[in-house]
Amino acid sequence: MGARAAIAIHGGAGTILRSSLTTEQEARYLDALQSIVSAGSEVLAQGGSALDAVSVAVSLLEDCPLFNAGKGSVFTNAGTIEMDAAIMDGKTRRAGAVAGVQHVRNPIQAARTVMEHSPHVLMMGKGAEEFLRRHGLPFEEPAYFYTEERHAQLQRARQESGVLLDHDAANLLGTAAKPTTDPAIAPAPLDPDKKFGTVGAVALDLQGNLAAATSTGGMTNKLPGRVGDTPILGAGCYADNQTAALSATGTGEAFMRSLALHDIAAQMQYLGYGLEKAAHIVVMDKLPLYEGQGGIIGIDKLGNIVLPFNTEGMYRAWQRFGESPFAAIYSSNK
Repeated sequence: MGARAAIAIHGGAGTILRSSLTTEQEARYLDALQSIVSAGSEVLAQGGSALDAVSVAVSLLEDCPLFNAGKGSVFTNAGTIEMDAAIMDGKTRRAGAVAGVQHVRNPIQAARTVMEHSPHVLMMGKGAEEFLRRHGLPFEEPAYFYTEERHAQLQRARQESGVLLDHDAANLLGTAAKPTTDPAIAPAPLDPDKKFGTVGAVALDLQGNLAAATSTGGMTNKLPGRVGDTPILGAGCYADNQTAALSATGTGEAFMRSLALHDIAAQMQYLGYGLEKAAHIVVMDKLPLYEGQGGIIGIDKLGNIVLPFNTEGMYRAWQRFGESPFAAIYSSNK
């Protein structure tokens, strides 16, 4: 892997409740992030494409119930799982996305299948699922996606007639359900009303190509059929070899209304701004104008990595060739 090649991932942003974060919980998250970013980095080290690296990383994030995507997805108001995902190739600017899919084990693989085996960019719902079944993607029964924490979170949201953005914190589970004893799905150390559950990855490969991928289970107690920014190109996922690969996590409606990721790329292309400056302007200055909270991860064609967020924390990790993986949660670890 050349000196430029690198990968970064995120697992959601929000308000960290330090008081509810045990040493074991923090280690669990950091270990998962480091392991997953290392797996993506290994793809690059073996000469694999950025597209393959982000596919592997996001698939692993989807398989980990700690994060709100794939197996860890949250419930809709109807008690169903509806997932969104997108992937984009910076070399060709080809992209694929799915919205509101159920039962698909790895939505990011579904998005890539749409990109590679259909004439479309975005497919949704039942039609997408029929297409994916024809192409042999793994499907799971509803029980695969069920965790006690997610169910308890839904019950609390229903009681309060609200929408929660991700994990229920440990101190909120008592009135909703008995917490699981499975350490693999222990409650997240975040304020559940201020945690934005999305996963993503961006990468630059040996050949100088960029790619981005984003996946989410959405918001707890959302109306069935609600789609956020994740599968919308330029909002939740974007990649262009001329500028950067970007993945977002946060208030989906704000990212959609501002086309935040395309804004970053446009500033780089038309104004000549560097990735760090453009990302800072969007995340710190522009998103708040839309009442938007969250963050992004990005990597440019030179291998520069940025991970800005306007919340107290964001699950994130990154790795370059010849270096150990780094993972962080709090803003002080930026």
